[in-house]
Amino acid sequence: MSSKARSRIADRTFWAICLIAGIAVLAILGLILGSLISQSMPAFREAGLDMFTNTRWVPNDPDADGPAGPIYGLLAFAYGTVVVSIIALIFAVPVSLGIALFLTELAPRRVRGTVVTFIDLLASVPSVVFGLWGVLVVAPALVPVYQWLHGTLGGIPVLGRLFGEAASGRNFMTAGIILALMIVPIITSISREVFDTVPDSDKQAAWALGATRWEMIKGSVLPHSFGGVVGAIMLGLGRAMGETILVALVMGSAVQITPNLFAGGYALPGAIVNLFGESSGTFTAVLMVMGVVLFVMTVLINLLARVIVRRAEVRMKGATA
Repeated sequence: MSSKARSRIADRTFWAICLIAGIAVLAILGLILGSLISQSMPAFREAGLDMFTNTRWVPNDPDADGPAGPIYGLLAFAYGTVVVSIIALIFAVPVSLGIALFLTELAPRRVRGTVVTFIDLLASVPSVVFGLWGVLVVAPALVPVYQWLHGTLGGIPVLGRLFGEAASGRNFMTAGIILALMIVPIITSISREVFDTVPDSDKQAAWALGATRWEMIKGSVLPHSFGGVVGAIMLGLGRAMGETILVALVMGSAVQITPNLFAGGYALPGAIVNLFGESSGTFTAVLMVMGVVLFVMTVLINLLARVIVRRAEVRMKGATA
């Protein structure tokens, strides 16, 4: 057999392996979603689509105020998941991008290696450690800060509702801050690799035109890396939305929709892990519905990220044409 024939066989084999791997990923995702939907059908038959618009959660009290029978409202859980994830991104994204730019554009080689090592170590810390540290150390320490913010900003019309009274340190804000620490290594590592792919010729051209360091970063590094940075942020967001133990420990267990970031709340992953042991029948099916909602939210966010990246790429092509 000639070398060309062997090369063709090797190429076809590699193509077939990649195709099988891609199909396997889609098949696994489809099986997961199908299994969750199948397990959640009893909840849809009994509670209907009102689960997605109802804010009340009374799963074990048939004599609760309102309609007879248990009440399964999932809107408060979805709200808690979104709020905590947004808080985590607000804190994590600027810090992560700043660290990544420092490592690629400013840091000396020796400092760069040390910082990268610490970031990798931070990424390896289990989430339960973050959760215990958050509930035992961070939450009590932040209560005076929350009280000061409430006393300072409580009289302002809009900010007063966001920074309300803090009954304890277990709330939306604390959970978001600890989640931010968890996703900083993910966003930083991916962003750093993306920034390293910027052609040196683009940077040198900016320097040659008399650009400052920030102008070079803004005009050459960030536009070239936009798609990768958005992907890094979306991975961090997915990690924040799916975190379970940390949120269950730090966020509290109040099923409510409130603008007060210093109030306790509940998120979908935390509800699943806390309530699964005591559930049965329709209650278990409702928890499966929570899994479906979390799955769909993650998919929609990733689709939105792809749309944003494509629009940005179209604008960049139009600007350079």
